[in-house]
Amino acid sequence: MKTAAIIVLLILCIVLVIYLVIMKIQLRQIEAELHRNLDPAYNRQVTVTLLDRSLSSLSAEINRSLDTQRRLKRDAERAERSLRQSVSDIAHDLRTPMTVIKGNLQLLAQEEHLSERGAEYLAVSREKADALKEMADTFFEMSVLESDDAAAQLTQVNLTKVLMQFLADSEAAIRLHHLEPEIVFPEKTVHIKADEQMLLRMLGNVLNNLLKYAKGSFRLSVSQDDSGCTLAFSNPVAADQMPDPALMFTRSYRADASRSGGSAGLGLYIVRLLAEKQNAKVSAETAGDLLTISIVFPQT
Repeated sequence: MKTAAIIVLLILCIVLVIYLVIMKIQLRQIEAELHRNLDPAYNRQVTVTLLDRSLSSLSAEINRSLDTQRRLKRDAERAERSLRQSVSDIAHDLRTPMTVIKGNLQLLAQEEHLSERGAEYLAVSREKADALKEMADTFFEMSVLESDDAAAQLTQVNLTKVLMQFLADSEAAIRLHHLEPEIVFPEKTVHIKADEQMLLRMLGNVLNNLLKYAKGSFRLSVSQDDSGCTLAFSNPVAADQMPDPALMFTRSYRADASRSGGSAGLGLYIVRLLAEKQNAKVSAETAGDLLTISIVFPQT
């Protein structure tokens, strides 16, 4: 009798060990399935083969949670697409009347009998019309870049030549803002894989940001290493205007919201979008009163 009890106990222990091993295997499978569900392209539910009520209940709750997350993600994506389309439509609708307004203001400026006060009002109106037209164009460009419609045409670009021409074209604006540039290029001509028009748009937006906030001087440097080609703009910034490097390339960010100057705060966000379409990366860092914006193109 005692021997039989021992045998039964051993059998129960073996069954329990087997059950625990199977349970552990199932938990590992659930963990692996949850990890695979992090991939947006993966869309499967968690399944269990062990006939255990608690484990089956856990699996069901996980699947309900996954279904809810997928639904929320689909809703968020639809809302984002709808917002982009709305922004694009509004910007497109604004561009035509703004062009007409600008044209009429230009004609009005040619009138010979404007009073001094009228001329002042006209100058302010033209300035604001230019700012609104630029904002509408920027919003439209952003909506296109955020979609898949603006594909980059990557070619071998002579970066040294493009930068020299860009600086020459921008000389008047740089002088107007009383900035002293320091240019540091490698002795050897630098080539990158890029879309030249997108590259010029990026340079223009970074320069516009620099012209708004730089004090006295700025530095433009180009360097190459195994990680790629780095294009860096550095300039001193007043303490009350120093931006947050972690937020600079987000949509509508301004270091000082009270000093928008008619800007939508999208310039550096568009730089990021353009960089991503060219497989490049953007970043910013601060050191004391110095702000550095870097664009890194992969090695060709």
